[in-house]
Order: sequence, then C-alpha cells, then structure tokens
Amino acid sequence: MNVVICPDSFKGSCSAAQAAAAIARGVRAARPDAHLVLLPLADGGEGTLDTLCASRGALHAIAAHDPLMRPVRARWGMLANGIAVVEMAQASGLTLLEPSERNPLRATTFGTGELIAAAMAARPAKIILAIGGSATNDCGAGMAQALGYRFLDAAGAVMPEGICGGMLARVARIERPTAMQPVLFETACDVTNPLCGPCGAAAVYGPQKGATPAMVRELDAALDHLAGIIERDLGVTVRDMPGAGAAGGLGAGSIAFLGSKLRSGTDLVLDAIGFDAAVRSADLVITGEGAIDAQSGMGKVLSGVVARARKAGVRVVALAGVVDSATALPCDAFGIVNSGVAPGESMREPEKHLERLAAQVVKNLHEG
Repeated sequence: MNVVICPDSFKGSCSAAQAAAAIARGVRAARPDAHLVLLPLADGGEGTLDTLCASRGALHAIAAHDPLMRPVRARWGMLANGIAVVEMAQASGLTLLEPSERNPLRATTFGTGELIAAAMAARPAKIILAIGGSATNDCGAGMAQALGYRFLDAAGAVMPEGICGGMLARVARIERPTAMQPVLFETACDVTNPLCGPCGAAAVYGPQKGATPAMVRELDAALDHLAGIIERDLGVTVRDMPGAGAAGGLGAGSIAFLGSKLRSGTDLVLDAIGFDAAVRSADLVITGEGAIDAQSGMGKVLSGVVARARKAGVRVVALAGVVDSATALPCDAFGIVNSGVAPGESMREPEKHLERLAAQVVKNLHEG
C-alpha cells in the first residue's frame, strides 16, 4: 500500500511537518506494510519557507532590514531541485513589529529585496516569492531599491534606501538597474484584489497593519500615483491587475520589478515538491488541516490536493481538528472533535489524537 501524506499545518496547534509525522505513525500502526511518502504542505503564505525546506532543502540566514529598516536576521531557502524560496514575512512581516509600531506609511519591503538578492546570487533555477503576512504598503518599491532600482523625486534626487508607503507620492521617476541577473520568478498569490480603490491594498489590508481611515486614503492615492509612474517608466500596467493588491501591493511590485507571474500558492508548492510524480504511484492520499469546512474547497491546500489526486485516479481522505459535516466537502473527511474528543483536548495534544484518528481511518478503509 503506497500512501502519500500531505497535510497543511493545523494552525495554532501543530506544524505541517508535525501533522505529517503523526499521521504517518497512525498509518504504520494500522498498516505496517505501507510505503509512506511524507510531503508537508503550505499554501504559499507565511510558513511556506519552513514547510518546504524542513525536509527538502537548506535554510540560509542573512543580515537584512526589518519593515522599519532595523537590523534583522532573516532566512531564505534552497530546495534540492534548485528552486529558491523567499518568504517576505521573514524580513517585512507584520509579526516583526510590536502592535504600537505598525504603520504602513513607514514600513518598507527593502529587507525582502535583500533576501531576493541573496537567493539570486546562488543562481537558482527559479525563485518562489511567498508574500503573505506583510507589514507594508509600498508596492514593492523598497524591495526594488535593494535590487538596484532607483527612485527619483521631482528635483531629480535619488530617494533614500527604505522607501515606504508614505514616500511613494514623492516618486517622479524610476530607473532600472544597469544590470540585473535574469531569474524566473513566481509569486504565490491567492487573492484577487487590485492595487487601488475600495478593494485595493490600502483599503482592504491597510487597517490590519495599523492604518487609520486618513492613512488608507493617503496610501491609496500614493499607490495610484506610483502605478502611473511604473506604467510610464517601466511599461507595465499593474493598477487593475487581479492580485496586484496582495501584500501591500507587492503583487504588483513583483510583476513590475521582477517580471514575476502570480500563481496560486497551493499550486506553486505542489509543483515545487513534485506532488504529481509522488501521487502517480499512490494508492491513497491523506491530507488535512485544522478545520475543514466550505472554505476548504475554495482554493486552499485541500482543494488543490483533491483536484490533482483525482486527476491521477487516487482516493483522498482528509483529517482535521474539526469537520463541518453540514457543508459539501471535496472528499471524505474525519475530525478529531467529531470523533468525540473535546475541542480543548484536541488543541492541547493534536499529534496524539491525529495519530489515533489516522490509524482508525486507515484500519476502517482496509477492512471495508
């Protein structure tokens, strides 16, 4: 029996790697003869770096700058297949700031650019840019500066390093780097927000980063201004592109400054780990996440796994902390809480209960 075990993290209780190991123990208890392939997953957002590199790559730490241009140690990863992974949250993430420090007018993606530069120096086959969890609203301008782009004001002066959301309105011209190593980029992006307007980066995501209503209006106008400069000087139209508003406009910035393509984070991760090849010889795929409900079938890890496994003709079962059985689910799903475990107990010892649930599910499948 060949089993591919590929859960997402159980948010708030255990990582994807811990969940995969627990499920594997349960499967071995029920079927000692099973051949197991463990592929912990992520959705392309925060946590993607650790998940992908935990068993398939190496992590590298560099000295970089946080959203407020303070020194920080940040990591990027290189997978065994030559794909580099850069997670913006490592250097430009909201969790790097105290609540009182959150201010997207001041935050910059400069540190993300430093991570990209380090990854580029290793000459990877491709760079995956995971852009969830940002503290920023600078359209990736700070990132671009770290890679050699120059932003000039109306007087022709080069703007200082660490350009932030509150400085975008002063940009009068953008100059490309004299030389920039050609690298294939793909940006993990699972939102469709445009750059500007009522559904844009500032209006939708600015408040959670500390923006007041007045700041949202200022940031939105600044993004609109920069979009015009980008179109004139770089020849790239990003203002209304779906996904451009992701991560404070880094979706747009990755297109304009890196030539990146926006892709589903789940699809990017599944491709990077060779999921299709692994599932080709599988008899069963076991996936999972903390809670399985109607949202699980709408672009999340579970829906991506099910779609690809079904294409290969392989059955999928999903394990979770809790399953909302009142909604239509994309596959057979079993929950720890649904099996009679109290929610608090499920959160305290998720791996123990996940192992037990996996053993029972596989035993029932085998006997059935």
